[in-house]
Amino acid sequence: MPVTIKVSEEIFTPRQQAVLTAALDLLVENGDGLTMTAVARRASCSKETLYKWFGDRDGLLTATVQWQAAKVRMPQVDRTGLNAKALRLSIEQFARDLLTVITGEVSITLNRTAVTHAAQEKDRLGNIVLENGPLAIRRRLKPILEAGRDARLLRFTSSEDAYRTFFGLVVRDVQIRLLLGDKALTQANVEANIEADVKAATDQFFTLYGVKANNA
Repeated sequence: MPVTIKVSEEIFTPRQQAVLTAALDLLVENGDGLTMTAVARRASCSKETLYKWFGDRDGLLTATVQWQAAKVRMPQVDRTGLNAKALRLSIEQFARDLLTVITGEVSITLNRTAVTHAAQEKDRLGNIVLENGPLAIRRRLKPILEAGRDARLLRFTSSEDAYRTFFGLVVRDVQIRLLLGDKALTQANVEANIEADVKAATDQFFTLYGVKANNA
């Protein structure tokens, strides 16, 4: 059985981060067939250390996805004195991290590989990516949205529905176009437009869910 990795905000030691970065690099280079031996060689550590830290290949893949997803940071807000400006800045930061991470080469490769494995029922990679990537990221923002609702800065019935709307506004069709290799959309184009896209998505989200907008 793989080791269940219990971490707060998916924080790993610097040495573990270096190992997981090496694993991500290998996934980008090779796409499939990630092995403990290859990661140990690339990270200049022993396989015994990898097994001690992560349990087995599934445990290593889980930690790798967690480390990638951790780049979408948990917004930090003071729930006792939350104001509209602080909430907006936190949501903008989350949107920026989200768009940067999921449209990056590493995430695109991870998702392509996971989709292929899920279709072929080859291993657990699809479930690992789903649970420790998109679903984990969702769990980071929903409490912030709920804090905004509790502070009467946002209005919605379901934080799940609000998050889905937020995700759609931020990501739009960019991720699927990159996954499918749309030649008209490049990484450089995405990166150049991130700030404008983040601002537009945040504006649209507050137009839909901001209390002032809803009271108008």
